[in-house]
Amino acid sequence: MTDPYASAGVDTGAGDRAVELMKAAVSRTHGPGVLGGFGGFAGMFDLSAAGAYAKPLLATSTDGVGTKLALAQAIDKHDTIGQDLVGMVVDDIVVVGAKPLFMTDYIACGRVVPERIADIVRGIAEACEATGTALVGGETAEHPGVMAPDDYDIAGAAVGIVEADAVLGAERVAEGDVVVAMASSGLHSNGFSLVRHVLAERRIALTDRVDELGGVAAEVLLEPTRLYTLPVLGMLEQGLGVHAVSHVTGGGIAANLARVLPQGLAVEVDRSAWQVPSVFDALAELGDFPLTDAEGTWNLGLGMLVVASAADAERVAAASAAAGIPASVVGTVERAPAALEGGGWVQGAKGVDGGAVRLTGSYR
Repeated sequence: MTDPYASAGVDTGAGDRAVELMKAAVSRTHGPGVLGGFGGFAGMFDLSAAGAYAKPLLATSTDGVGTKLALAQAIDKHDTIGQDLVGMVVDDIVVVGAKPLFMTDYIACGRVVPERIADIVRGIAEACEATGTALVGGETAEHPGVMAPDDYDIAGAAVGIVEADAVLGAERVAEGDVVVAMASSGLHSNGFSLVRHVLAERRIALTDRVDELGGVAAEVLLEPTRLYTLPVLGMLEQGLGVHAVSHVTGGGIAANLARVLPQGLAVEVDRSAWQVPSVFDALAELGDFPLTDAEGTWNLGLGMLVVASAADAERVAAASAAAGIPASVVGTVERAPAALEGGGWVQGAKGVDGGAVRLTGSYR
């Protein structure tokens, strides 16, 4: 019998095969809090499994990975883009001090290729496992005629939990606190429209070998987003004086740090305090612009900023290093100058009227 849905370009059988290929990886993320197992209409989580809380607050975040997907599609490599998704979503939850509980994902594609979908979801599941997050559900939607056959987009949402009196944020930050920067693994998942523009201006294809980058462009630039959840949670469990945390994503270092500072306080971030990864130097050289021009777009080597008490700053840096993430002190919280106009100050961002940040000195 002819399947009219198949004649419209939707292969439900391919979707079922993709589910079978990803099932084992997803199931490995399930702990005692997950109810109903794999494949239900809705994922369920038993909040009592999260532990005892006096006043538990739920934290949630949702995101995608932007145009970094174009690189994965260019070289048909899809097993790391899932880690990028988890990093973008789950590491936004830990910023408020929350422990992630569970995540869901959504994949829209022009055509379901089971092995490709399974690669994507396996990457999501492995990163969820690495951050202690249960992957409790997801959806793969085939959109023939709307998306090209090999195009896809991914998004995710996660939920975490935090005790009300343990929430991190600007209200905890005080003059004299120190900013400890945890190194990024590269570009993470932001600023790839600029990356692609730079390459296009030089007529470099994503599949070309680029000497300045040290390899095939897409392969080098697909370095997955570093995961910070467990190292940051470890700092909190040790009782270190962590007051606020900023995830350096879209907007760069200054704008994201300003979001977690209170009004009236400011930080001057010393550009010489860390080594900028070579990938940023190479892209700036190819684009014929200084690194300072990309400060509002790329993370330039800093993935997570921890604002901590001066007494605990060295221990925070040591905890990061022990987790395999280089860290350095990049600035101190001070009283904001009376006038912020000019001088490179960024005050607040993304609708938050917070403190002020500017980058000073020269990169090394």
